Amino acid sequence: MSQTLLVTGAAGQLGQRVLAHLVDTLKIAPSQIVAATRDPEKLSALASKGIQVRKIDFDDSALLASAFKGVDRILLISTDAIEQPGRRLAQHKAAVAAAIKAGVKHVVYTSMPNPDDSVIPFAPDHLQTEQALAASSIGWSVLRNSWYMENLFRVLPSVLASGKWYTSAAEGRISYVSREDCARAAAAALADSGTANARYEITGPEKHTVAELASLVTGVTGKSIQVVQVSDEQLAQGLKEAGVPDLFVRLLVSFDANTREGKMDVLSDAVKTLTGKAPQKLRDFLAANQSQLAQP
Repeated sequence: MSQTLLVTGAAGQLGQRVLAHLVDTLKIAPSQIVAATRDPEKLSALASKGIQVRKIDFDDSALLASAFKGVDRILLISTDAIEQPGRRLAQHKAAVAAAIKAGVKHVVYTSMPNPDDSVIPFAPDHLQTEQALAASSIGWSVLRNSWYMENLFRVLPSVLASGKWYTSAAEGRISYVSREDCARAAAAALADSGTANARYEITGPEKHTVAELASLVTGVTGKSIQVVQVSDEQLAQGLKEAGVPDLFVRLLVSFDANTREGKMDVLSDAVKTLTGKAPQKLRDFLAANQSQLAQP
């Protein structure tokens, strides 16, 4: 393989694991990999291994074009700029424009399930980024990543401490997927030599309601959990009383509402299709990470 591959957000948790899989799993030569980050000093260890490290700033179009120069395929990991409405979409569109200007052949983008039919406030960012890619002259692959299993580490400690799980998700189901499986799938899609445009639903192998998830957690930890179904308004009030900032109250409530309405009820074998290996089951993930479930 002679393609040059670039990963944005390379200092982040997903980006670092994608880079590891490119080198260790897919045996891509470090000299063919570019790690792009806002802070190159954080990736000095990668540079010492022969991976090119370039500075990137999604708010600087000239720097974007410079970072993408000589690159064949890009993994565009969605940015974390969600506090200012419109900023993340502008960053993504700037990245697509810079990729075209630099002569990039293919962009792999990390999206979310059903961005065209979602009540989550940031869904339009993903949908319009997908649309910008589809309307461009560049090849693209979209990875619609389901919610990370790792996100449960933010919820379960308080649930296990109180013995109660407050939710407005009702009987809605989510196919949680590990970040590691997302990274494997992203690395495979990035390293692929194919040119066809494609969308992949990146999910775990099973779908669970909150009640089913609570039962899995009880089976792993031995601690009983009572699932308490509440309204969106009651959930928001409880989160506010717990000191959660307003922005995240709105997001967390929208996640449950989105689940309740079936927007996360997606199941796919895309991880195995891309990587040749089935994704991890949630029960196995919880068992392997039991020590983190009760962290304060």
